[in-house]
Amino acid sequence: MSEPKIEHWDEAKDGVLNAENMMNKLQKEGYSCTQYTFTPGTTFSDHSHGVSKKDAIISGEFQFTIYGKTIVLHPGDTVEVPKGTVHSAEVVGKNSVVFIDAS
Repeated sequence: MSEPKIEHWDEAKDGVLNAENMMNKLQKEGYSCTQYTFTPGTTFSDHSHGVSKKDAIISGEFQFTIYGKTIVLHPGDTVEVPKGTVHSAEVVGKNSVVFIDAS
């Protein structure tokens, strides 16, 4: 079984964490980006995508299950989601999640 591939924001290299800087970083990696805000209690049941993508967290906490492992993503974290990989997610805590969908 594969392991989740998570990257953490490096302020020394990437600058201050904000949506604009995260999108710039992801666009330099070749991704197109869309920003969303998910309110507390938002859940996404098991699903997959027809393209490989990265999910990035700007604020809030996002519980993410992939490859049978559950992790909590924090601000500045990104996770790779390969094409066709089943995963699920939910907003945890009392704060909304600002989320960048990069595909």
